[in-house]
Amino acid sequence: MAYEEVNLDDMKWDLELEAFTYECPCGDLFQITMDELEDGEEIANCPSCSLIVLVEYGDEELMRAKVRSLTGEGGPDDSMPPAGAKAIAT
Repeated sequence: MAYEEVNLDDMKWDLELEAFTYECPCGDLFQITMDELEDGEEIANCPSCSLIVLVEYGDEELMRAKVRSLTGEGGPDDSMPPAGAKAIAT
């Protein structure tokens, strides 16, 4: 049974780990790689404890995740526009 369900957009890209991460209650990070996501994997494991999270994503989230992993943008705390937001020319 999963500890929690997490949307992929709420996970951070960790350039050093080359994985999307989400904070685990034990203090470590749940991790799932881009390759795992592309293979349809939905479970992110914590390397320090037995907890897992179910990662929810569809085609749009997967596409945004690919961009984040290629550009090095971390995620929700890195000033990314909300899903579906449109850029406004200034």
